Amino acid sequence: MHRKFMRLVLLVTVLVTTGLSSSMARAQAAPQRIEITAKRFAFAPGEITLKKGQPVVLVLKSADVGHGIRIRELNVDVKVAKGGTAEFKFTPDKTGDFVGHCSVFCGSGHGSMAFKVHVVD
Repeated sequence: MHRKFMRLVLLVTVLVTTGLSSSMARAQAAPQRIEITAKRFAFAPGEITLKKGQPVVLVLKSADVGHGIRIRELNVDVKVAKGGTAEFKFTPDKTGDFVGHCSVFCGSGHGSMAFKVHVVD
């Protein structure tokens, strides 16, 4: 009887440890980094696809003047100075298609400067 109990304890320990290790590995995984270059009057790339619940770091680079990206539905708002780089970390919490716009006036084509984000399960 004592041997069966010890085997059961060992089995439970292995299962719990394995489960915790894989959960911890997922929790400690580095966020996905996506580089976006802003240049009058477009973003490159112009659209991206993200997974709901997966942390992301948007790395916004300016190739000319100051720019920004605001995606209201995802609470994203990042600005970058002329020729600079800025990072914004977030985790998408809903699925769908979202449109962001340049949030820093950058010239005559500013109003048409859009960025699309697709968030999937």
